Parts: sequence; structure tokens; C-alpha cells
Amino acid sequence: MDSAIPFDNSYARLPSRFYVFQHPVPVKKPVLMKINRGLLENLGLHWEIFSPEVWGEILSGNRVPEGAEPLAMAYAGHQFGHFVPQLGDGRAILLGEIVDKGGLRRDIQLKGSGPTPFSRNGDGRAPLGPVLREYILGEAMHALGIPATRSLAVVLTGEEVLREKKFPGAVLTRVALSHIRVGTFEFFAAKKDREALHILADYVMKRHFPEMTMEGDGPVGLLRAVMERQASLVASWMQVGFIHGVMNTDNCALSGETIDFGPCAFMDAYDPMKVFSSIDQAGRYAYARQPQIVHWNLLRFAESLLPLFSDEELEQANAVLGAFPDVFQRHWLFAMGQKLGFFKAREGDEKLIQSLLKLMHTQGADFTLSFRKLCDIAEDPARVSGFTALFREPEACGPWLGDWLNRLDAEDGDGVQRAAAMRKVNPLFIPRNHRVEEVIRAAEDRGDFKPFETLLYVLSRPFDPQPGFENYADPPQPHELVHRTFCGT
Repeated sequence: MDSAIPFDNSYARLPSRFYVFQHPVPVKKPVLMKINRGLLENLGLHWEIFSPEVWGEILSGNRVPEGAEPLAMAYAGHQFGHFVPQLGDGRAILLGEIVDKGGLRRDIQLKGSGPTPFSRNGDGRAPLGPVLREYILGEAMHALGIPATRSLAVVLTGEEVLREKKFPGAVLTRVALSHIRVGTFEFFAAKKDREALHILADYVMKRHFPEMTMEGDGPVGLLRAVMERQASLVASWMQVGFIHGVMNTDNCALSGETIDFGPCAFMDAYDPMKVFSSIDQAGRYAYARQPQIVHWNLLRFAESLLPLFSDEELEQANAVLGAFPDVFQRHWLFAMGQKLGFFKAREGDEKLIQSLLKLMHTQGADFTLSFRKLCDIAEDPARVSGFTALFREPEACGPWLGDWLNRLDAEDGDGVQRAAAMRKVNPLFIPRNHRVEEVIRAAEDRGDFKPFETLLYVLSRPFDPQPGFENYADPPQPHELVHRTFCGT
């Protein structure tokens, strides 16, 4: 009956030095706590093919279904700027791949599935809190229209995980377009394995950029395509106030998806240098530094491709990398312009955007609600009070609002149409840090998963008013502020 999952495992057909075949380590008492029915259907699977108990066995790693070829992937990475030549899946097992209803190949991976040869003395397990955080954040990003890995299931293990104290353990089933990272290329570059680099580049093209070929587009074409996706991805993060937290090269997926929701968070009050990660003491991965960091990661990717470049291609690669600031600026201006109701770029737009961000910073205004309240003013210029109330000195908003309203006059359509378009890109609901922490506390301390389900429900429609859940849009009170988040490894 396990053959009901139609695995087709292309990564397992690559040479053996790309991974280590490894079965998950069984857990004590698996209990399926959550399964994502919508994603399950999208994968072409059906809830009814297994009982809840069997789903729990499979998605905890206690039972390997027919067709799966469990493996831990090898990769390296720059962590906070320092190169580590071997990292790899230290607490994750790739069960296999499924081609979904849309024809996209998806990885099915278990996180918290026990130690592997890459664990570096770790226990290979995952506490419940970080598992719930990743589930919430990944689904929230998906609902916001931002490319991200998604969560298929949470299984409670019946075991405790020791970190700074004991926590209940869980296994997360993660679904991704792939788990190939910049660090995967760095792994083989460090070993001077040109053959593996060529095989990997060809594989990535066929899987993620099928319109391209190594023969026709070469490694420069791959670099250009990856850069475009990364620029678009980070611009979309900036659009919603998202801070990844650990943009190491091993957390930079070539598919262009947001991956690894450890010490990530959405900003409340706008601060360009906001950091949430407890280990990012120098602010390397602060909100406003994310564009520079993704550029830095792309430079490391290009370095790993060096053995594949001819002299001519090397010059072309340098030109591609040199164009990144302009490429990112194009994506960022479009994303932020949409938030302000600008759908035809005009001179002066960047200045107007930056002026608003500076005003929000100096006045301590909430990032998400500031943009959402502007939608009301676009519809009716008299409705300014909701926006100005977010600022310490409401009168400080006057000059900027005047400039913005003048700029809107240059756009086509009426105020109702503009406001409707703006509300499609300016969410009302985001996974507020204090709400996520409430969910984790309820689950860990009391075994209560109702807050988790409620938050998921609200975040599934981030742009729509939801009667009865209005307080989920509220910023935290001072005593609810979350200043630090943790990766949970």
C-alpha cells in the first residue's frame, strides 16, 4: 500500500559523492499532530490512502514507504562569512521526490529525523517550537505569494529534546522545489571536483531552468538565472518586512525559495537595522543588509563555478555580478512601488519611498499597518487618521502625505481601484512574533494546539479583513515584544 506515494528520485540517481544513503532514526511514539491537506492534494496524494497512524509512521521516519530512497545531502557553506567545507544534512533526510499536479518536481524531506554522518556530534532531532515556527512562517510566506518551502506535516515523537532545557520533540515534513544550495556547489568547489560541478550545474538547469542548457547557455546563463531569482526573492522579503536572520550560503536555495525559517521574523516597528537572530551580534543579516548579503552569496556561487568558466565566460560572469545592484533595484522599486499604488514607474519614486521609510523609522511606525492604512487614504484622502495615529508625532506625516497624494494623481484609475490593487500587496495579517511565541508556548507548555490552528487560519488569508480576528493585525504591546529568535538546532 505504501506504493501509493509515486516517488521519482532524480537526486538519488546522481553520483554517490553527492549524498549518503541514510534511513531516518525511528522515534519512540509518533503521533500525527498536523497534516497540510491542501498541500497533500497539490502533491497528488490523498489523505485516505493511509490511516492517521500510518501517516504518522511514515512522516516520522519510522516507516520508509516503497519507492523512497532516504538520503542526507552533502553541502558546505559560508556561515556568518566563515567557510565550513563540510556541513550537509545533519538532522534531515530526503525521503524522495514527487512530481506534483502542476508538473513540478518536489522534494519530500523529514527534519528532526535523527543523526546522519553530517551531524557533527548533534542529536539530529528537532524541538517542537522551531518545527511549529517553520510550519507557520512557510505557510504564511506561501499565502503572501512569496516563494518558500512549505510544510506538509508535524509529527510528535513522544521523546524529549535537550537544548538549554528539555523540550518535546517533533519531526517536520518539508516540501521544496529542491534542497540544492549555493553551499552544494561550494562543497564540490572546495574539493576541486570539476566533474561534480558540471554534473550539478547541468542537473540544476534541467530541474529549475528547463528552458536553458549547459551547452547553449553555459554556467554564465545559470549564474544569471539564479541571480534574477534571488534578487526577486529578497525584494519580496523587503516588501513585507521579513528578516531571514541567517542568510548563510547553505541557506541560499538555487530554486529561489525562502528556506530554513530559524531565527527569522517579520518586523513590527520599522527599523532598517533590525536583527532578531540571537547569534547575529554584528547585524550582518539585518533587514536593510539583505540585498548586499544575497549579492555576497552570489559572488560565492560564481567563485564555485570558476572551474567551469572559459576566459570569455569569466568576463561575462563578472558583468553579470556587476549588474546585480541594478537588477535588485528594479525588483525592489517595483515591489515597493506597488505598496504605494505606483504601477507606472516615474522619476522621484525612489526618493518618495525612502522618505516614507525614514519617517516610519524616526517615528516608530509599524511597517505592516503603515502601508495598509495608506490603502484607506488612496480610496478616500480624508481617511488619514488611521495612518497618522501610527506615528509618535502625527503632524510629521503631513508633508509626505501631500507629496504622495500628488504622485497618485499621475496614476490611471480612480481611488477605489487604486486602493483595491494596493490591498492585494499590503497584508493586514502577518505572523507577528508575539503571536508565534504564544502558539509555541501553548503547544510546548500545555499541549494545546488550538492557537496554532487559529493562527494558521488567519494567516491563510493575509490580505482580507477577517471579522472576529481583527486583533491578530495588532502590533505587540511593550510587554509582548519579541527581541530575539532562535534556530533551535
